[in-house]
Amino acid sequence: MSTKITGKQQVEDLLNKYDNFLFDCDGVIWLDNALLPYVIETLQMLRSHGKQLIFVTNNSTKSRDDYVDKFAKFGLTILKKEVFGSAYASAIYAKNIIKLPTEKKIWIMGGKGLEVEFNEAGYQTLGGSSMPELDKELDLSDSNDPINKIDPAVGAVVVGLDTHMNYHRLAVTLQYLRNPEVVYIATNIDATYPANGIILPGAGSVVDSASSCSQRTPVSCGKPSKGMMDAIVEAHGIDKSRSIMVGDRLNTDMKFGSSNGLDTLLVLTGIETEEAMRALDQSSQPTYYAAKLGDLFELHH
Repeated sequence: MSTKITGKQQVEDLLNKYDNFLFDCDGVIWLDNALLPYVIETLQMLRSHGKQLIFVTNNSTKSRDDYVDKFAKFGLTILKKEVFGSAYASAIYAKNIIKLPTEKKIWIMGGKGLEVEFNEAGYQTLGGSSMPELDKELDLSDSNDPINKIDPAVGAVVVGLDTHMNYHRLAVTLQYLRNPEVVYIATNIDATYPANGIILPGAGSVVDSASSCSQRTPVSCGKPSKGMMDAIVEAHGIDKSRSIMVGDRLNTDMKFGSSNGLDTLLVLTGIETEEAMRALDQSSQPTYYAAKLGDLFELHH
């Protein structure tokens, strides 16, 4: 059964039990474009107790530098190494886990964040925003069309949210995926995501298109996959038994923590309700829950 954080002693217990605090961002740190109450104070409190903070997001369109800038706009100073997006996780997976040589090129069907992170990891990228010719109609008769210039040096295809997705990009991506030697990586498989009060297609909708035509299944490097946790452990060397995942979604954040050996803290500032949490089997409920992340500071002072 999930325990509600309601008093100072419970916060003290959290501080004593965990060294590493992993946070989702939207719905936990901020909601849409507004910082949530007492977040700054809570993060400062955790830092003052020597805790390692890691901010984990499935958004692959932004690089770690983009997130550092976004936090700064909210008055929060964080380090680049504390940001763990699915774009960075995908690059870590390729370089450090499967050890894909940096001489191999990466074909990207996704956003700029992927290009930045793979370039920083030492890879040359193709596709993505670097090939505007992909925005034109597919022309099989044109010898200069990317579909007629498949690069044998490509060692991996990485698919994420692609707001410029079209038939041309999908067709070229398929040519690379038809080679079984080419690794297939997905940043995440979220079907949708909320924005400005509506629901939009997520990275999973793009991944499903590539998977359907290629008849291949990717390794996912976003929450709740093991791929992302492996990348975090590889990058930060955390002890999972001394780590806790803080998030606002049961099906991604809480599942990510529990299925990868972490305790979990659900905050009710995002999409979930206490009723939805209680409707789960006790074994599926988060370890703890709180009205908001800022409760940790408020209850401790």
